[in-house]
Formats: sequence, structure tokens, C-alpha cells
Amino acid sequence: MLTRDTLRVLPLGGLGEIGKNMMVYETTDDIVVVDAGLMFPEEEMLGIDLVIPDISYLVDHADKLRGILITHGHEDHIGALPYVLRALNVPVFASRLSAGLINVKLKEHKLARERTVNVITPGERFELGGIGVEFFRVAHSIPDACGVILHTPGGKVVHTGDFKLDHTPVMGQHTDLNRLAEIGNEGVALLCSDSTYAEVPGYTPSEQAVGESLDFVMSKAEGRVIVATFASLISRVQQVIDAATRHGRKVYVTGRSMIDNVTMALDLGYLDDPADAVSRIEDLGKQPPNKIVIMSTGSQGEPTSALARMANQDHRWVSIQHGDTVILSSSPIPGNEGLVNRVVDNLFKLGAEVYYNRIANVHVRGHAAQEELKLVLSLVKPRFFVPIHGEYRHMMLHARLAQAMGMTPDQTWVLEDGDILDIRGLNAELAGRAPATNVYVDGLGVGDIDQVVLRDRRHLATDGMVVIIVAVDRQNGRLVGRPDIVSRGFVDIEESADLLERTRDMAASALDGADHLAEWGVIHTRIKDTVARFLHGETRRRPMVLPVAVEV
Repeated sequence: MLTRDTLRVLPLGGLGEIGKNMMVYETTDDIVVVDAGLMFPEEEMLGIDLVIPDISYLVDHADKLRGILITHGHEDHIGALPYVLRALNVPVFASRLSAGLINVKLKEHKLARERTVNVITPGERFELGGIGVEFFRVAHSIPDACGVILHTPGGKVVHTGDFKLDHTPVMGQHTDLNRLAEIGNEGVALLCSDSTYAEVPGYTPSEQAVGESLDFVMSKAEGRVIVATFASLISRVQQVIDAATRHGRKVYVTGRSMIDNVTMALDLGYLDDPADAVSRIEDLGKQPPNKIVIMSTGSQGEPTSALARMANQDHRWVSIQHGDTVILSSSPIPGNEGLVNRVVDNLFKLGAEVYYNRIANVHVRGHAAQEELKLVLSLVKPRFFVPIHGEYRHMMLHARLAQAMGMTPDQTWVLEDGDILDIRGLNAELAGRAPATNVYVDGLGVGDIDQVVLRDRRHLATDGMVVIIVAVDRQNGRLVGRPDIVSRGFVDIEESADLLERTRDMAASALDGADHLAEWGVIHTRIKDTVARFLHGETRRRPMVLPVAVEV
């Protein structure tokens, strides 16, 4: 049981990994959650579409849950909301653009009529149970990004969300350093700060650098310009519109999520298009190539995205041709490098000129580097510090930055998903662990894929499978005829006919002495073990062996 002056901190995602951000703050009577993001699957997560946080702790404590606070509209902060809201009836609070992006997502999942998002204005304070909540503005790669200040019985909490210090932002939003300084003077019990680029010295470049690069590329491009980025990167879309307008080009939007988000941002006034440059992709043929800019999804090489379909010559409206210029205005998410490289290779093969982050300044990160992180630490002056958002090395380096500025090891806590940290006055201690495993989304299935299934998928992908089909007499349990062998992904059937013939013999020999009294489970294990040992001895491979019995 928590005491009145205890603040409990529980990360359910986003610590020790990139994405899947979800942080729980709990007091005696109340719980608030900051963000509900997804993570894109790693390469070994075969067949998985998305990874979301494990919310079983929240389900078990649903009576205390007061709300979910969203810092900004990127997928790693809002992507899990449709799945969370199916399990939990909880209000969601977000800034205006973030709410618009969430509503697009809820509509896609057919939840728009059941759930509404509460739109908040940064700087205003409201109460969720006994916890006061205040959003403050931060600069990031998307408008309306916010950090969160919590006023709890256990002390004040500053949760930065994703941020950087950009003094010349594209859409005019600065990080509110004045409010951070004020709250620091009032006294802060805990700072949770973005660690994604804690290993990068210096400062993060301004978004203006990208605008200048886009303008330069469009000025010299003789044909169409295709720009791929995240659908939620609204500020980048604005930069593309501005550059296209300066060079007399129309902007054609493709990719379902990009179309939905651009339409929403135009309706809400977050995108400015005074020259009516934004057009429908269906009208692409009305302009010559040197008057066209195509805004597309697919900067991460997703196989079904608009850019990947263009690279495979499979897009309904756009076929890559000589003279096209393609800009990948993003950095690959860890694990996606292979997909991105494949798309870039295909684009080059088709005759396009391709610009990406390794060879051109077409993307800047949206996260603070070391000097910016130090400034926030010095302004907030927290009693305790927990680095968030990043892989373990990022958080460890961020903690060392804090210690270099005078904090002690007892004040800096590098947590992992599921760790429970209790803060009480001048003391903090680990108070156990909560469930925080990955929850896998595969098609319509949520959470029905576990590590055993993924292990089997990896086994099948790396070693193939051999199916042993045995016909058994229903009356006496004896083998009828020779077993049949089906091989997939193991060996070439024609070239290895002798091996498969001997495998039949081994499967038949495994049934020697079996009678109708033998349970199928015993026979199954006998065939599987005998064949697996034989195939490993012959090939040094370990295919998945699946015996199948048919009674005749």
C-alpha cells in the first residue's frame, strides 16, 4: 500500500528500446499515464505487424486510472491507443494537433464514435483526481509537441517527452525554458527526460537546415521531386509545401496515412497552403514533370508503403522514371536499415536521383543533444532523475551527464521496462517489478503471439520443416504402407531424393514394436526424435519435424 507522500514511477515501455513509450505515475489514490506508443517489429519478429506495451498492470488497477496524457502525435507515442482504449475506458488528453492525429487513428480503427480526445491548451492546469496536470510547449519535429508537469502529493514531476532546443523552428514553437526555470525554482521531485540522442555532443541543428536543402534540391531538379517522410511529420510537410510554392510546383499527396494527416492538418490550420499547391494524386497527369512534387509515405522502406510500391513499379499513379529526384527525409528506425537500403537501391536502378540522410542534409533529428540536455537539467534542478526514451546505453550516458552536473548516483535511476521506483521525500528505492513484456500485434490478433510462436517462426525461417505423414490401421495401430515426406525450406526434393527416401525408412523404424495400445503422443515423440537425430547427423541442420498421423 502506497503512503500519502509516495510517488510511484513505472515504465511500461520506452526504456531500453526505441519506441513503445508509456510511463505510469501512481499515488495512493490515482494513476495517470503519459503516452501510449507502439514499436515497429525487429527483424527477428517474423510476421509481426506492431509491438505495443503490456497494460496488464493498468487493467489490474483500472479503478485508480484517471487519464492518458499524450505529449505529441508520433506513432511511438500514440500508436498503441486504439488497442489500449479497447481494454480500458479512460479519458485521453492531448494538444489540438495531437488530438487530430489520434482521431484519424481512432477513425481508422472504427473507434471514433466511442472515444473522444480532450483537447488541452499548454499552460493551463487541470486536475485528474488528486494529481494536477499542466502541459508545456517543447520544440520537436512535429507541431504542438508538449512536455508534462504533474503536481502530486509526493512532489512535482517534469516529463519532457521528445524535445530539442530549436531557436529557429519551422512552425514557431520553442521549448518553454521559462516555465522549466519557474518550476525548477519551485522544487521538482523528479525529472524524466528524453535520452534518444544523449550520446551526441553539442547541439541539434535547426529544422531550417532541412528547408534550405529541400529548396536547393527542388531548384536544380529537372523532373519530378518525390519526398518521403513520416505521415505525422507535419512540419516537414510544411517545408515541402513552402519549397514547392517558391519553385512553382504542385504538391501531390499519396499514401493513406499521409493523405489523412495532411487533410486533417489543413482543416485545423496547422498547414499553410496560400497558393493551393496541395493537390490530389489523381490529378498528377495535369502538370509537366518539372512542376510536380509528390509527398509520400515509405521513408522506412515499409513493403506496402507508397514509396516501396513506386520502387517496385507497383504504384497506381506513379512509376519511377529517369529524371525523378527522390528525397528520403527521415533517419531509419533501428532495425529498418535493410528495408530502407533495398528501396534506395531499387530507386537508383530505375534511374532516379536519390538523396538520403547519409549523403545530404535532408533530415535533422528531433531530439536534444548533450548540451541541450544539460541546460534542462540545470533549469529543473530535480531531486531525482530518470532518463527515458532510448536504448540502455543512451539512458546510461544521460545519467552520467546528470552526475557530471552534480547529481549523485543515488539520485539518478536508470530503469528498464517494468521496474517500479518509489520516491518518498529524500529517498527513492526499487519496489519490485510489474509485467512489461512485449505484446505483439499480428493482423487482427493482439497478444495471441508469444515467444514460443516467434521461436517456431524463426526455426521455420532458418531451418525449414519436414512433415512426416504416417497412415495407421485403426484396428491394430500398425503402420499401413510407407510414411510420406513433405519438405519445405529444408532441402531440394529432387536433388535430395535419396535423403528423403532414407528419412522414410527412419520414420518407419521408429514405429517398430508399436501397437494399438500406444498413445499417439508417444508415437509422435518417437518419430520426431528419431527423424530429427537422423537429419541432423546427415546434414547438420535442424528442421522442424512435424509428424502427422492418419487413421485408416
